[in-house]
Amino acid sequence: MTSTTDRPAQPIRRALISVSDKTGVAEFARALSADHGVEILSTGGTARALRDAGVAVIDVADHTGAPEIMDGRVKTLHPKIHGGILGRRGIDDTVMAEQQIAPIDLVVVNLYPFEQTIARPETTRDQAIETIDIGGPAMLRAAAKNHAFVTLVVDSVDYDAVLADMQAHGGATTLSTRERLAAKGFAHTAGYDHAIATYLSDAADSAGNDTDDAVLPSRFAPSYERRRTLRYGENPHQRAALYAAAEPVAGSLVDAHVVQGKALSYNNLADADAALACVRAFDQAPACVIVKHANPCGVAVARSLEQAYERAFATDPTSAFGGILAFNQTLDVATAERVLANQFAEVILAPAIEDAALALFARKKNLRVIATGEAAAGRPSEPAIKQIAGGLLVQDADEQLLDDQQLRIVTEAQPDGSQLQDLMFAWRVAKFVKSNAIVYARDGATVGVGAGQMSRVDSARIAGLKAADAGLDVAGSVMASDAFFPFRDGLDAAAKVGVKAVIQPGGSIRDEEVIAAADEAGIAMLFTGVRHFRH
Repeated sequence: MTSTTDRPAQPIRRALISVSDKTGVAEFARALSADHGVEILSTGGTARALRDAGVAVIDVADHTGAPEIMDGRVKTLHPKIHGGILGRRGIDDTVMAEQQIAPIDLVVVNLYPFEQTIARPETTRDQAIETIDIGGPAMLRAAAKNHAFVTLVVDSVDYDAVLADMQAHGGATTLSTRERLAAKGFAHTAGYDHAIATYLSDAADSAGNDTDDAVLPSRFAPSYERRRTLRYGENPHQRAALYAAAEPVAGSLVDAHVVQGKALSYNNLADADAALACVRAFDQAPACVIVKHANPCGVAVARSLEQAYERAFATDPTSAFGGILAFNQTLDVATAERVLANQFAEVILAPAIEDAALALFARKKNLRVIATGEAAAGRPSEPAIKQIAGGLLVQDADEQLLDDQQLRIVTEAQPDGSQLQDLMFAWRVAKFVKSNAIVYARDGATVGVGAGQMSRVDSARIAGLKAADAGLDVAGSVMASDAFFPFRDGLDAAAKVGVKAVIQPGGSIRDEEVIAAADEAGIAMLFTGVRHFRH
């Protein structure tokens, strides 16, 4: 028996077009009608837009003989529509003739903008529910299922390719084209359904529903659209691509303006995202973060961006070479001059960049310069996802802010005002350093950073060694640890290099031993009750 996918393609004679995104749809429909004699079925706003553009259209209601009802909730849910889409040519012809069902060869559908609607703060729950498309996904899935005979288009970027395919094949499309577009269609509905499920779960959570599903959905099916392929992944033998959420967070790298430079690599994007997250933790003063291999190697706040950069760079000039530089304010020409004089950088990010600074950067054609725009305010963050063999680990983003009321001084020594400021600064930096994380800081700048070691005391020693290599004196600085000290050796290492105050979560069974070590050394120590592991 011949498979349906082995049958020769038939020319497209009838198309149903119903789109929310009307980009290029009039031109597409005009070409279908004028160049290929395709009959156009449509409904609602799409039909009006096509008529206004001079395209002959048959209303779906006239085609089915059934009017739209329930304020448009029911208009395409009819056997003459779904039978026309799902009918298998050469198999269902008899029943289609008996039921007076005309075949529909092309379905052009994209869905109500649910995610854009719920992103608007003024949208009510009832308005969001009314935006949920029913007929669109049904037609879309029917066309994708029957791609042996039916061409589906869900994205305006595919209009030209479909017309070219038709032109080359006597008004028909190839099976490979239809398969590709069918897969894209199912991905479109998957993302759409995920957005709705997430919205309803969030609504249940806001209403005080404390079930597991209200915290995280029972089925997690994120959907992202490929924006571009990358040269390679973390290593040259790995393939990679950048995917975007349907509604990317404002100020993210996905939609940031790449002003100049080579294409961003996989590692560039990963490191730039880490730098961006860290620098946005500082909003009260000009700040600079330098990241290398996903870890901050230098962070500082100051009276100007130029000073913040100089102090961040001084933490670890060796690691800063080829690093990612992120700023939290408009990048000025003085800072740009200082960066170019000091070092080679892979990527520079800022919310905006002065024209004079851009003119300087233009001399370094390979330097990637990115204007991120301001971060979205008040919008929920996306969940953190980590893939493991056979599944995913999903968690809330770590957005825990330290409440001053949570701080508990546990030592005889008390931190003074400047030490307390530095402790809070170091704590913010430690949140973005890979565990085990140790940060030495003084006067709003990092002095040494120890990252990613298997033991916490090794991180403390490395932070001290880094400071010594950079010619920085740790004596009189403060120390932050992202998690508790399991033994007193970490405190002893800090005392040995002259640290005067420590901030850490506490909670170890040996807390008393660690506190005693701090008291012996005259170190002030604060417990936060909050941990910031970062793996």
